[in-house]
Amino acid sequence: QKTYLKSICLQYQLYLLLDSHFFCLLKNEMALIIIFLCAYILKTAAGHCKWAEVLKDLEHIKTCKDIDVSLYTANTDEDVKCQELVMRCFFLETKVILQECLIKNCSKTQDVLNIWKNGNAGLGNKLNSTTSAKCKECEEYEEKNFTEFIQSFVKVIQRACK
Repeated sequence: QKTYLKSICLQYQLYLLLDSHFFCLLKNEMALIIIFLCAYILKTAAGHCKWAEVLKDLEHIKTCKDIDVSLYTANTDEDVKCQELVMRCFFLETKVILQECLIKNCSKTQDVLNIWKNGNAGLGNKLNSTTSAKCKECEEYEEKNFTEFIQSFVKVIQRACK
């Protein structure tokens, strides 16, 4: 019982200490400014799109002449419930581009590899997960050339960043 009472007394003293410091901060204008600035920075950081780096790398590779492949290209206007699967399809097809780059030793291999790695990280290593019954498999989409694929991929990424 003594231990329990000591614990309660200690918690109450901590409460009083924190309570007095918090109100002291509220009375101080500089402390309020710092609190608001920290809140603003956290809000700004939280608003950053996790696909921004992918978008940059897509911009780097879109003009690459070394890549000449046909790729399954998901529809950019697919149902909202299928957006993660659409994104997954684009990243899976990026692996095909990566293989093409490795074979041809193209100049944009590192950018393609970055897209693949960021896709894996962004989707939480779910690139090989199962699909929903209502959503199409990647292979059910139309094959398009590299340029059209990249344009669609950019649209999907931009939509995910909104």
